[in-house]
Amino acid sequence: MKISWIVKFLFRAFLGVGIILMVNQLLVDRNYLISVQTNIFSFLTAGMLGLPGVCALYGMALYFFL
Repeated sequence: MKISWIVKFLFRAFLGVGIILMVNQLLVDRNYLISVQTNIFSFLTAGMLGLPGVCALYGMALYFFL
């Protein structure tokens, strides 16, 4: 039971970091100055919250950019 939770967490975390890297590259290609850094906090946020967590990270980056 705990193994499945750990596997789900790691899957969401690595997928979330991959999405962050792809979106950052897309934003750089389009000359936008917003980006989310990949670190342990973004890894944990993506792992716990999934795609809504990744969106929240970009929302916070946009808020601090303004």
